[in-house]
Amino acid sequence: MIKTFRVIGIGNKIPNFSKQEQSHVLSTSVFSGGKRHYELVKNMLPENHKWIPIQSPMNEVFKAYENTIEPIVIFASGNPLFYGFSNTLKNKYPNADIITTPYFSAIQLLANATNINTSHLQTISVHGRSWKTLDVALIQQKELIGVLTDNKKTPTSIAKRLLKYGYDNYKVIVGEDIEGKQEKFYKLTLAEASTMEFHSLNCMLLQKTNHRHITFGIQDTDFEGLPNRPNMITKMPIRLTTLHLLDILGISTLWDIGFCTGSISIEAKLKNPELEVIAFEKRSECESIFHSNQKRFGTPGIQSVIGDFFDQDLSQFSKPDAIFIGGHGGRLEELFCKIAPILQPDTCIIINAVKESSIQYFKKGCKAIGYAIIQEYVITLDTHNPITLLKAKHSKN
Repeated sequence: MIKTFRVIGIGNKIPNFSKQEQSHVLSTSVFSGGKRHYELVKNMLPENHKWIPIQSPMNEVFKAYENTIEPIVIFASGNPLFYGFSNTLKNKYPNADIITTPYFSAIQLLANATNINTSHLQTISVHGRSWKTLDVALIQQKELIGVLTDNKKTPTSIAKRLLKYGYDNYKVIVGEDIEGKQEKFYKLTLAEASTMEFHSLNCMLLQKTNHRHITFGIQDTDFEGLPNRPNMITKMPIRLTTLHLLDILGISTLWDIGFCTGSISIEAKLKNPELEVIAFEKRSECESIFHSNQKRFGTPGIQSVIGDFFDQDLSQFSKPDAIFIGGHGGRLEELFCKIAPILQPDTCIIINAVKESSIQYFKKGCKAIGYAIIQEYVITLDTHNPITLLKAKHSKN
């Protein structure tokens, strides 16, 4: 039997139902929603109604839905199709009959109340989610970003994150308890927002004031490097060619083995903000340098792993679409054996080699795992030694 759900979006106040909504409410006996929703609608429901609270654990909620034969009316905040409960139902019950009547989303209400042009609005949610979608929007420097928050990723912590990574080219608009008794709106600088506490019901807009310029191909001298070792960096022309070989715009996950200053990881993230980057480095002194460069160039969301690569449990990380070998400690053949179990059919491996021995060990390691060299460049910069760029893929591809 096909389940039937009618999802009604409501605001942060007693709803003024349409005649059609009233008809559905009065002809239904089973309802569901959060605790706050029940307080708003309970006096409008039929006598002897059944209420299924939406609360953790969700598997108990779904079990109650599945044990109910008749249609269920669900009350949800704002627009249930906008990061809302209708989408949850669609994922759980793809064959169900789900009818949604939306209300304004909190972001719409905030923009309307503060007279903000939303033509270029991009809304993201960090409510119970990672920072990724916010990080992507920031690196892309979207003009207007709506943010659905939670009790950990608050306007305060969000403002601090922007300041940490140099995105001081945004101002903040916060709405508290919108449509509620404690409704309040703020227009703030990031510095002001970073020191304030806000009502638990809130959302925010980040409005760009000017564009933060970062060059396409960061100059080597702009990176913080290892003290007294200015050449310990992948040079900018080599770096951009390496990103081309990595197909950085067409992959989802990059492993940077031996990140040193982090130049490859950082430039990759700037070119493809959606990219998941996992960067490995043995030298502990590189950690602070890497984080400093992340802040300098505005690239949050890169996962750095400090310690000997050969001691890592690689199964805990997302499998890579591309691997850049920036350092191998003279154990290149052993490295191939280490990464072989996590390689996917289309994973490519790239190395920039100076020594002839590294070139030969790379080719030998590729052969051992069924890989073949598909591209090879030799580049000489200024008075530096020639660098050989090698790209390998599985020989069946």
